[in-house]
Amino acid sequence: MKVLYISYDGLLEPLGQSQVLSYQEKLAKEYDIHILSFEKRDDLKDKHSLNDLNIRILEASINWHYLKYHKRFSIFATAYDVLRGFIVSFWICYKYKIQIVHARSYVPSLIAIYLKKLIKVKFIFDMRGFWADEKVDGGEWSRESSIYKLTKSFEKKFLLGADHIVSLTHAGIAQILKFDYIKNKDLQFSVIPTCADLSLFKKMSIQKDILTIGYVGSAGLWYNFPATLKAFSYLLALEPRTKFLIINRNEHDFIKNSIDSTNLPWENISLTSAALNEIPEYMNRMHAGIFFINPLFSKQASAPTKLGEFLGCGIPCLSNDNVGDMELILEKSNTGVVIKDFSDKEIQSGVHRLHSLILENNISNRCINTAEKHFSLQTGVSLYSKIYKILESIQ
Repeated sequence: MKVLYISYDGLLEPLGQSQVLSYQEKLAKEYDIHILSFEKRDDLKDKHSLNDLNIRILEASINWHYLKYHKRFSIFATAYDVLRGFIVSFWICYKYKIQIVHARSYVPSLIAIYLKKLIKVKFIFDMRGFWADEKVDGGEWSRESSIYKLTKSFEKKFLLGADHIVSLTHAGIAQILKFDYIKNKDLQFSVIPTCADLSLFKKMSIQKDILTIGYVGSAGLWYNFPATLKAFSYLLALEPRTKFLIINRNEHDFIKNSIDSTNLPWENISLTSAALNEIPEYMNRMHAGIFFINPLFSKQASAPTKLGEFLGCGIPCLSNDNVGDMELILEKSNTGVVIKDFSDKEIQSGVHRLHSLILENNISNRCINTAEKHFSLQTGVSLYSKIYKILESIQ
């Protein structure tokens, strides 16, 4: 069976390699895979990386087609990319007799929905979250803006027109089913979260002595970093020698200012940057991970990659509810603690529960088993393969 996968993220980007190519490499063992991606000019200038990627794609027997990504004059640039993407996708579908168009998020789905109408291919809407609502929650758009309303109208077309819908979370599907236009519609859903490379994010034999709490990734925008600092302060009250290890690349000034506004001792805190392949070793120095995400509407459909990475390394987590399926996963598997709000009382209670969890003998194995169940790449590949086979059987 022939599949065209369209991604607005470039394969030369880390996200494209971890969340697109890593899946399609494995699926290419069963299917004739074509990928159309939009690559940034600076990435294409890196001839060494481009050559390595071409070798990797050739070894996987994937057919790669790419266009240059345009950003200047944002809305018009995206419209231009969509037009070019549609023309190239139509040519690929016609020349190679594509049967399924798998669209990652909204911009590729704008191409796929019209391909379906024109040449009757099957359309997978791999939505990746509520994109328009993320723009609003992130302060880029307003709900009254024309661009938001237009994007939500396309979201409706994608949901009603797709042959299969992929959501990162069960919570996201629950929200979709509340939409007025969805009532009494027979839609086909699958839940496939952002999977982690568990061959990289795994338990290592690293001696842990002093209690160490970890924070990995962004600290701004969606994240409530002050609440994380509050949690650390409560851990210090329990064990004064507790260390706080923070791995972050681009927000060191923000993090330093946030810490300076508290009475937390810098001698207990380590702030550093790390490459992707270095992060698993840092995680293995931690006893637990803490991260809090502001429970906005769009976050119902989010699946933080770091959750699978922490669990894959055998590390329990403290987080908050109303963000994707984190409560369902952590509480049901007893691999973490989920607080209901960011009040001092709730954070302190969560910290005490986390401290008890860290001391349990089999906590590491439970975390690893949970990661393999929910976040393994092979599980995600199997679920996508199942969708492809279902669509292949439909005439």
